[in-house]
Amino acid sequence: MKKRFITNLALLIFLNLLIKPFWFFGIEVGVQNRVGEEMYGFYFSLFNFAFILNILLDLGINNYNNRSIARDHHLLKDQLSAIVPLKFFLAFIYALVVLVSGKLLGYTEEQFGLLWWLVLNQFLASFILYFRTNISGLQYFRTDSLLSVMDRSLMILLTGFLLWGNIVQQPFRIEWFVYAQTLSYSLTLVTVAVIVFHRSGPVLPSLSIARSLAILRLSYPFALLILLMSLFNRIDSVMLERLLPDGREQAGIYAQSFRILDAASQFSLL
Repeated sequence: MKKRFITNLALLIFLNLLIKPFWFFGIEVGVQNRVGEEMYGFYFSLFNFAFILNILLDLGINNYNNRSIARDHHLLKDQLSAIVPLKFFLAFIYALVVLVSGKLLGYTEEQFGLLWWLVLNQFLASFILYFRTNISGLQYFRTDSLLSVMDRSLMILLTGFLLWGNIVQQPFRIEWFVYAQTLSYSLTLVTVAVIVFHRSGPVLPSLSIARSLAILRLSYPFALLILLMSLFNRIDSVMLERLLPDGREQAGIYAQSFRILDAASQFSLL
């Protein structure tokens, strides 16, 4: 058991060392060079704004679920029936809070146009992570390792074609980068959901207020930790964009150096 765990941990680290550096220093840098600091800062500040509040999509449920399934595999079907509808409810709350907060911050119609897509991407990413907690909890470590890089691999292919494939004549737009993320997340979510539901069998969603509150009560310590970490790591670019006259450009310049920190911190999240 220990040997299997260590082998698959090594596979997880190897795959992420293979894929994610190219994502950060190839694709993201390529996109920023094409669209410029101002437009990339426009995207980067909105992405971080949506990312900070994505704790509302989780509230520590993923960590709680992973521990529960790892302790008792027979809980999979019961947990799915309770948590999936709860996460849809949390997604509604998340979208509402993000959009209302954006309105209070004075975001423009242009910013809201991109923010909607970033909210959708966070929703998709949250569900991918949730389904992966079931897979790792069931100790399918190799499958989880491959899924951990599937979304980024698809993004690299799609964005790479748009950047360097000469398939479009017009200049690269930051919206295309976001759309490529949406498609990649969607394909990954379908894949991981099929794997989980194949293992669990048919699941009948059951949203129980009492059960949902019990789950949230058990998971809130994880939620508080993640919220504080997100604020500490991600609020800088949002403040730069909002407080400075040339905030978009400054946020884009800041993104160049933050990318190194972000890449280095990824391995603590695996």
